[in-house]
Amino acid sequence: MGRPGQSDEDLSHQIINRYVEWGGNFLDTADVYGRGNSETIIGKWLETQPRDKYVIATKCRVNMGTEENINNVGLSRRHITESIDRSLKRLHTDFVDLYQTHVFDDGTPIEETLRTLDDLVRAGKIRYIGVSNVTGWQLCKLVETTKHLGLNSIISLQQQYNLVSRDSELEPFQVCKAEGLGVLPWSPLKGGFLTGKVKRGQKPTEGRLGWVAENETKAMQSAPSWKWFDEKSFDVLEAVEAIAQKHSKTVPQVAIRWLLQKDVVSSVIIGARNLAQLDDNMGVNGWSLTQEEMRLLDDISAPPRPYPYSLVFFANADRVNPAANNYYVKSISN
Repeated sequence: MGRPGQSDEDLSHQIINRYVEWGGNFLDTADVYGRGNSETIIGKWLETQPRDKYVIATKCRVNMGTEENINNVGLSRRHITESIDRSLKRLHTDFVDLYQTHVFDDGTPIEETLRTLDDLVRAGKIRYIGVSNVTGWQLCKLVETTKHLGLNSIISLQQQYNLVSRDSELEPFQVCKAEGLGVLPWSPLKGGFLTGKVKRGQKPTEGRLGWVAENETKAMQSAPSWKWFDEKSFDVLEAVEAIAQKHSKTVPQVAIRWLLQKDVVSSVIIGARNLAQLDDNMGVNGWSLTQEEMRLLDDISAPPRPYPYSLVFFANADRVNPAANNYYVKSISN
């Protein structure tokens, strides 16, 4: 709902209503977005709606206050239990459908975090548990600990995933496929890069990337900085532009369509700032990329495989094991 610290209630409600008209029913937010304002905006809208029609997701972990206080941050029992109560109040609901840890917390034993989330499921305050922004080993440890302790399972991973950020395919998504977790990609357009408005060799002047390019202070508040993008990123962008032109679609539509045709993806988190952006994003429905187009985009956007991945993949290139091979992310064509 806008840049950091920005959200307009009336416009946000218009966007949500249009989203519902398109058939949308999943709303994702976090307590830290706008320091609670995003949840408040959704809550004011939700109290006028039939609650059971919508899937509401939110997150906790990040410091909500301005003062240094160890209890205002993290995934401790104290912070989680206080965070969910505040979120429920702002959202005007008795429960959230999906409660997600916003990022892994090194400062809290994962057993404490997972038992607390399990208690919230049993108390009826949350229906399902999800995680976000974790490494492969962290996700594997979280999943195995829920099994070992007999707790409610983790059902989803919300992770940055797009045509120029595919590193999570190396391990986290393999865990998801092996354990049956759904992936919810955030930043499907890489902060506006995959809109076609940014051109090779030109400093951006519009959108989020233009905003963060104004000075280093703003760049610290929002990722990614426009300086992040290399020549390969622009090769990917230009390939997307060519496919978009062929289908008479927009660059964002092709970028999101590519995500929807990855077998590990359950749904895509979009962040439209106005009705036009929403309508454009929702234009991903009703058509598909061909198998050849998916292969082209897969190849040109393939991330490098550092050691030990390079050696492991090379050594297993001629090995046949359907069960193991099924853990790799695959493209699908409809």
